[in-house]
Amino acid sequence: MSTRAMTGQQIIDARLDGWAFLVHYGLFRLHTRIKTESFGASLKIVNEIGQAAEDMNHHADLDLRSSRVDVRLTSGYEAHGVTERDVSLARRISDIAAAVGAELESRSISCIEFALDTPDHEKIAPFWAAVLDREYVHGDGFADVGDRNQVLPLIWFQRSGIDEPRQRWHIDVWVDPDQVAPRVEAALAAGGTMVDGALSDPDGNKICVCTWQPTDGVIGG
Repeated sequence: MSTRAMTGQQIIDARLDGWAFLVHYGLFRLHTRIKTESFGASLKIVNEIGQAAEDMNHHADLDLRSSRVDVRLTSGYEAHGVTERDVSLARRISDIAAAVGAELESRSISCIEFALDTPDHEKIAPFWAAVLDREYVHGDGFADVGDRNQVLPLIWFQRSGIDEPRQRWHIDVWVDPDQVAPRVEAALAAGGTMVDGALSDPDGNKICVCTWQPTDGVIGG
């Protein structure tokens, strides 16, 4: 079984119904939402997923609620994303859900990041890390302020010129490619416009709709 990170096209070819391939904290992961009828049903599914992951010497990030179980799978930063092992576990989880008649879907799942334009992230990022009690991580070509538990949205800093107006926040929302057109059409119908490849509300506030596909720059990213 290959330990190399898989591409979006390889994920499509794997035909994982109900799963989305989205970025969360700079890392591609498989996401799904399993709808249940009770807390007990959710707990049973979590226990079975946990056992399946243990059997595969792998792991899954799980969010247990009374009416659903959210699942995220990745082989981590060392593997740079999703590998065949994650796909195998995703198939096992799909079987677990099917066995109890639970619905498995990804249409309602998205990952949100906040971006702030700045000519000098080293000057402002420590402030945001301090006031939000988060961690400032930076390296060659990137600067992030993130939740140590990776629960709250990531903040990243986008380099801009020194003469541009400050306080330019925008939101990045990562969705499955199938959800791009419906989201954009709904936003335009609600009074939005396209500005420089991003969606803008009537007051000029922008949001980028992002996917793994290279062409997502047409509408965001």
